[in-house]
Amino acid sequence: MSVRAPGTRWYNAVWRWHFYAGLFCIPFVIWLACTGAIYLWRPQIEAWLDRPYDHLATDGPVASADAQVAAALKAVPGSALHKYVLPEARDQAVRILVTVRGEDKRVYVDPRSLAILKVVTEEKRPMRLIFHLHGELLAGAVGSYLVETAACWAIVMILTGLYLWWPRGRRGLAGVLYPRLRGGRRLFWRDIHATAGIWVSAFALGLILTGLPWAQGWGNYLSEIRTLTGTSRGAVDWTIGGKAPKPDAMAGDHAGHAGHGGMAMPSAPIRPGELDRVIATARPLGVAPPVLISPPRMAGMPWSIASDAADRPLRSDATVDGATGRLISRTPFSQRHWLDRTIGYGVAAHEGALFGIANQIIGTLTALLLVLLAVSGAVMWWRRRPVGLLGAPIPLGRPRFGAGLVAAIVALAVYLPMFGITLIVVLLAEKMLLARIPATRRWLNLRPV
Repeated sequence: MSVRAPGTRWYNAVWRWHFYAGLFCIPFVIWLACTGAIYLWRPQIEAWLDRPYDHLATDGPVASADAQVAAALKAVPGSALHKYVLPEARDQAVRILVTVRGEDKRVYVDPRSLAILKVVTEEKRPMRLIFHLHGELLAGAVGSYLVETAACWAIVMILTGLYLWWPRGRRGLAGVLYPRLRGGRRLFWRDIHATAGIWVSAFALGLILTGLPWAQGWGNYLSEIRTLTGTSRGAVDWTIGGKAPKPDAMAGDHAGHAGHGGMAMPSAPIRPGELDRVIATARPLGVAPPVLISPPRMAGMPWSIASDAADRPLRSDATVDGATGRLISRTPFSQRHWLDRTIGYGVAAHEGALFGIANQIIGTLTALLLVLLAVSGAVMWWRRRPVGLLGAPIPLGRPRFGAGLVAAIVALAVYLPMFGITLIVVLLAEKMLLARIPATRRWLNLRPV
């Protein structure tokens, strides 16, 4: 009769959860890491793509803002002004967002000749496509739920991986903090997986948690909590499932993940001279660029000025009376609700904008380590799996669950509803169906019911 060391059943049970979570998450981790790494460099990529429109001739007088908007509207028949992007330099083309049939188009206008340099659908710009690929797999709400579910189980994968990594009685740092290179292929891949995991785990958890506000389920969950707790105050500047929140959930016109978001709303007719007065008021305010100027939704309402800076703590909003150019209000980031400020810092870090290029480099290295973690895990599984079986660790009996562990799982399920829902589905599917079919039970290495 063999005697198992204390804790063997626990180790084996954790290993099984790590195995199943990892097998599900591997393709998502690779996809999200690659698309996320590209998106981290959005400012540099967009500057490179827009370089033909940022070094125009500066000879001659600049046309009025009304004339620039009129040229943009003429280039897109039947459109209405949505946002005017304040130029950051004298030789830049003016970017004007106009809405037609519920779709935003970005029009590049020469501010002097009023020539139309380019017209592009906003959601078809390269980095907007990367954004949707990253957050929704180009599958809308369904894709967002899939990504959110994978993110929740990636947290499980990381936490269980830390438990498995813990050096129980091992001496030295080899295989713990750096890989052993002379122990054969199996040991090499095991060490690569373990050491990459320990170095990237904290950063990966940070990326996952700061990305949740955009997810379809968690974002709406947060919105409901904000409403119930009375913390829904101030401008919301992240999208939920790739779309801006509904107008009644917004405290301002400015909302959107990394880019000129906001829901296109009908605007009142623009009276001549108003936009120029608003621009004259906006320039001395020192609002962090890019600065988006939005027309009033109804006659008599003020114009809106909003920073769309990637580093969200730099953002501020203002309202201006178009008739007189008088500044009515200004709301800096520091006056937003603490919950919005917390999310703002997290979003800026997630996008690589919180502390400059160092943030981008750390984010990129995190993405590369996550790819290495996923690939090494897949290699380990493929090399050790028995022919005809999935290769899950053998169950050694169900360990006892203490009150602390149960409380931790419940807390995680409450914080991450998609984890709780899918956990219940998985447990019910295993007990009610998968473990009752001999072929499936054998392939998945499940205990008989």
